[in-house]
Amino acid sequence: MLILLPYRADRAVSYARAWALSRNPLFGDFSGIGGNCTNFVSQCVLAGGGVMNFTPDYGWYYNNPNDRAPAWTGVEFFYDFFTGAPAFESKNGGVGPFARETSEQLAVPGDVVQIANESGDWYHSMLISEVRDREIYVCAHSTDSLDRLLSTYSYSRIRFLHLLGIRAETDDTEMFEYLLRGGDPDQTGPSN
Repeated sequence: MLILLPYRADRAVSYARAWALSRNPLFGDFSGIGGNCTNFVSQCVLAGGGVMNFTPDYGWYYNNPNDRAPAWTGVEFFYDFFTGAPAFESKNGGVGPFARETSEQLAVPGDVVQIANESGDWYHSMLISEVRDREIYVCAHSTDSLDRLLSTYSYSRIRFLHLLGIRAETDDTEMFEYLLRGGDPDQTGPSN
C-alpha cells in the first residue's frame, strides 16, 4: 500500500542552491549531449522527496547515465510523468512525485518551470529557488544559474509545475543528506 508523503520544497531548494554551479558526482552530466537542465531538476525533486519510480520507459528514475528513465532527463517526458499525461497516466498513480500545472502567480519555491522556443519545443527546465517582490528566481544547469531572475530568459511559452506530493512505499528520510553530500559521508555539500 502506498503512503502519501509531503514534497519538501525546502530541501529541493537547498539542493538546487548547493549544486547549481557544480555537478554532483552521483549523477552523470549531460551538458554536451542535449543539456543537463532536466537531470538537475530531477535531482532537486529527488532531494525533496526521496522516491523514484522504476517503471521501465514510463517511470522517473536514475541508476547511471545509461540506465535512466526518459522522464529523468527529457523536458517533455518529465512534464508527462509528473502531470500524468495520457501515456503516463497509469504510471503516475504509482510511486514517485506528482504535480499539476499552475499559474505564474501561484508558483512557489520548489516548483518547476519549463520554457519553449518559437517552434513550440519545450527545451529547458528550472527549479524555482525564490519568489520575492513578484519576481521569480531559479536555479538551473546547462547554463549554470544560481538564483537567476526568470525574467532574464528568452522564451515563447512558459509553464509552471506545482509539486503536490510523493507516493511512496516507505518514508526514506536519509536520501536528502546523502544527495546533498554527493554521496561522500565526510562532506556537507559541494566544494566550490
